[in-house]
Amino acid sequence: MIEKLIEKIKATQAPIVVGLDPMLEMIPGKIKRAAFEGHGETLEGAAEAIWQFNKGIVDAVADLVPAVKPQIAMYEQFGLPGLAAFHKTVQYCKQKGLIVIGDIKRGDIGSTSAAYAAGHIGKVTVGSHVFEPFGEDFITVNPYFGIDGVKPFVEVCKENDKGLFLLVKTSNPSSGEFQDRIIDGRPLYEHIGEKVAEWGADCMSGEYSNIGAVVGATYPEMGRVLRKLMPNTFILVPGYGAQGGKGEDLAPFFHKDGLGAIVNSSRGIIAAYKQEAYKKYGEDGYGEAARCAVLAMKEDLRCALAAL
Repeated sequence: MIEKLIEKIKATQAPIVVGLDPMLEMIPGKIKRAAFEGHGETLEGAAEAIWQFNKGIVDAVADLVPAVKPQIAMYEQFGLPGLAAFHKTVQYCKQKGLIVIGDIKRGDIGSTSAAYAAGHIGKVTVGSHVFEPFGEDFITVNPYFGIDGVKPFVEVCKENDKGLFLLVKTSNPSSGEFQDRIIDGRPLYEHIGEKVAEWGADCMSGEYSNIGAVVGATYPEMGRVLRKLMPNTFILVPGYGAQGGKGEDLAPFFHKDGLGAIVNSSRGIIAAYKQEAYKKYGEDGYGEAARCAVLAMKEDLRCALAAL
């Protein structure tokens, strides 16, 4: 699966993943009104608004980027209708030829991890029928449980040619409360990075492993260290844009050939029409504003990677 992602990155010349993390306050009034007229101010109405909003974003950017990353919490908050919107979003993105990274951040042990993995990147058998419940291509996983929690996900990846991104150094401000703790003379995130590289060595697909890592754009120097510790690990880089990450911060996450990482932007793209730079598009032009934000991000990354 990692080879498919790399092919898409090369084809689009954009190591960019669009985070589909919609909140109701982001969604233009026209879309919400139509959804509420059809379904009422209900969970179903909220889920319909999210789905229609996502569809507009995907239609606007699908030819520019290799991948999308729907964050499941933004859908789960609306219960079963929200999960139905998540499923429709995943399927629509795949129809558009996009790689889908399910940002689910699951992690447990034994049969529980296996069930999470089967539901999102694997298959389940019901009687004589086999189903692919959600069908993402990659998912994010919390490695806190160690190999007991990671191995079931890895096994499902191997069976279904899918991939993982394991949390190593996250982009949030308080991540250092645990991830930066010094253990045996080095921060915890370095130990986790080494484990990710070790686990990934058994899942190679070409030059890279199907087991990747999440390292925040807000910590470029840490990214530089982790890039060296995980030379064959593809890095998913959140934190660009709204969280403060800039193109100039991102060079350490990449190899000199411009590969090795993919950078996520969520609010900076899907809510671009609310930014001063794109206000001229208005609510009705939210998709066009998102497209322009992707093009601006692509140029920012191009300039940053040109110096490699």
